Amino acid sequence: MSMTDLLNAEDIKKAVGAFTAVDSFDHKKFFQMVGLKKKSPDDVKKVFHILDKDKSGFIEEDELGFILKGFSPDARDLSVKETKTLMAAGDKDGDGKIGVDGE
Repeated sequence: MSMTDLLNAEDIKKAVGAFTAVDSFDHKKFFQMVGLKKKSPDDVKKVFHILDKDKSGFIEEDELGFILKGFSPDARDLSVKETKTLMAAGDKDGDGKIGVDGE
């Protein structure tokens, strides 16, 4: 399964293109732009599993830096600052990784 099986390719392209400048990434706006906010919890879990490159059941900080590439292979990597901000937003239990249910 690929990201375009779940999300509109044009929406992905626009969202990735909106955050090309370093330290411009806004996760809330990005997830809204790609259409993730309108998806069912089941589809969101499918997207999570695509982004979980090592299939550990969690997205760790090293994977998080490459999250945009999970949506589009030619996207940029997140900066350290952006990665830490995204980790802080998604890691609800403070264990340094994001689980499929946000923990």
